[in-house]
This record gives sequence, C-alpha cells and structure tokens, in this order.
Amino acid sequence: MKLPFGFIENIGPAHLLICLAIILVLFGGKRLPELARSLGRSLGEFKKGREEGELLAHEKAKQAMEDLKKEEPVKVEDPKV
Repeated sequence: MKLPFGFIENIGPAHLLICLAIILVLFGGKRLPELARSLGRSLGEFKKGREEGELLAHEKAKQAMEDLKKEEPVKVEDPKV
C-alpha cells in the first residue's frame, strides 16, 4: 500500500511505522496526545482560514463582474471620410 504525501511519493507502511517510532522516542508517550490535538486544531484553523479566503475571493469576483455589467459601453462613432 502506497500513501501519496505530496512530495513524498514512495512511502509505505514500514516507513510510516519507522517515522511514528522516531516521533514516539523524541517526544515521549505523554506528549503525543497533546501534539496530535495541537496538530488537529492547527489543521482546523488552516481549513477555516482557507474557506474564508475562498469565500471572500468569490464575493470580490462577483462584485467586480456586476460592476462591469453596470457600466455603459462607450459609443464609437463611424469614421468620417
């Protein structure tokens, strides 16, 4: 089973277990739940900010299109010969 992780293309279950073991050794068992909660909250805040940014961009684009539709086109006169 290969899990796509963006820039890490060929990561398998063995590699994932090794990474988790290293994290467990570095931070200890007591801090892992705290780190997981912090990571989850950070991802939630990032997702919320991204959605707000997308909504704002869509609103601005919609407003710009409405403003363009309201403007009267410039009348061009025929050239005089």
